[in-house]
Order: sequence, then structure tokens, then C-alpha cells
Amino acid sequence: MLNLDTHILVHALRGDIKPRERKVLEKDSWSIASVVRWELAKLVQLGRVKLDLDDPELTAAWSSIHVWPLDLEIARVSTQLDFTGDPADEIIAATSVVHRVPLVTRDRRILRSKIVPFPGL
Repeated sequence: MLNLDTHILVHALRGDIKPRERKVLEKDSWSIASVVRWELAKLVQLGRVKLDLDDPELTAAWSSIHVWPLDLEIARVSTQLDFTGDPADEIIAATSVVHRVPLVTRDRRILRSKIVPFPGL
């Protein structure tokens, strides 16, 4: 299983991911931290992402993606990462650490982490 950050999920849903990302994403099932749903809704609201969250195809895609809930352990780990940044990114990264699920991201700040697991890209 893979944990997708918000932007990778958006690119994957649009079908505009990089070839190396496609290779990784095709090999395994997908999951997201629960905060990704909120972040995606905010990005749509702000006009930074154009997606119809009520589209039946998107709804069907959502149903096939495992969602990790935000629990106390993830909250604690999010404060102990070796990077700081957007709180949503910290929760997403902490979700990967706690559940030992590789995080697929393009965020360079996160990619420098020695704690967060990543797939071989």
C-alpha cells in the first residue's frame, strides 16, 4: 500500500503524473491520510484545483482508496518529524511513519526526511 499526498492524488486523478510515479502507483494500492480530503476540498474552494467533488467517477475513485484516520499517535508523530511545514503535510507524513506506508510526494522538504518512508522512484 502507498500513501499519496494531496498533490500526487490530484495529478493521479487527472491522469497527469510523471512516468516514474505512474510505475510506482500501478504496482500497489493507494491510501490517503484523512486530512487529504479536507485539503482537496479547500483547494477546490480556493480555485487552486479544478475538480468536481460530486462527479460520480471521482466518487467511485474515492471509494477504492483506503483512508487513514487521524489518531493520537499520528498527531504526536507529526510534532516529532525531522522537517516542519504545512500542518497538513506533517499529518500526511506522520501517517506514513506510523503505519509504515511509503509516501508518494513531490514535496522536496518532505523528501529530505530521514524518518518518512518513501517508495523507490
